[in-house]
Amino acid sequence: MTSKPRYQAPALKKGLEILEVLASASVPLTMSDISAALDRSNSEIFRMLQVLEEHRYIARSEEGYRLTNRLFALSMGQPPVRDLVSTAIPVMQSLARQTGQSCHLAVVSGAEMVVIAGVDAPGLSGFAVRVGYRRPLHRSASGRILLAFQSAETRAAMLEDVRAAGADFDLPELTAHLDTIVADGSGASPSPVLTGITDLSVPVLALQVARAALTIPFVDGPGARIPLADSRHMLREAAEMIADQLAPVVRETAPRTDTSDTPNTLEEAPDA
Repeated sequence: MTSKPRYQAPALKKGLEILEVLASASVPLTMSDISAALDRSNSEIFRMLQVLEEHRYIARSEEGYRLTNRLFALSMGQPPVRDLVSTAIPVMQSLARQTGQSCHLAVVSGAEMVVIAGVDAPGLSGFAVRVGYRRPLHRSASGRILLAFQSAETRAAMLEDVRAAGADFDLPELTAHLDTIVADGSGASPSPVLTGITDLSVPVLALQVARAALTIPFVDGPGARIPLADSRHMLREAAEMIADQLAPVVRETAPRTDTSDTPNTLEEAPDA
């Protein structure tokens, strides 16, 4: 038996539903599109759209309504994310200089990975992924890293979220691929977006699980500064450096338990 919610806030609920619909859409949506998706009348959501636009959570164009980056910017201001980005950026800048390639940092956002920081390749040309870019977890190198380096229970829950979002995948095949990534400690796969690019991705580990994924979209050819294998090695070192610098922050913010049961080393710590 489903319990009735203790408190009701119909207007807030409609506003959140609108944001969720727009977040799942790949193109702008008209008022009629949103009404149909929510099974509500235009008059029910008209005022909500006006308020959300006034507060810059959505924007309107001739094609329809779309999300702005306001929610993303708010989440980026939270201390854990701010610490992660501020720690990673100097390391990523050094990595880009050494490899001659761009790199980016991604974290889990629902059933997707989202890029929260990026550093362009040095020089006049190169390929980079923009901050805010999203892709289903199972369909990107970064996302598969974020799925792979989790406890069995957390990975299963994440895959349920991916399936609930409408994705179709072969679970045994994907699980085997994720286990291979864990055994190797990294992932490498052709870019699903552009030919000629190999996505190299490694985890930034905290308490033995992936807090983020650090990725180089490696562009090969005569202009490549160093070979792919060397870039992969430097990528792993960079991720380890970020994790090492974050370790004191992670230990400080981790939930405390009775001291008699508290592990003495990171290797003994339970999955977060």
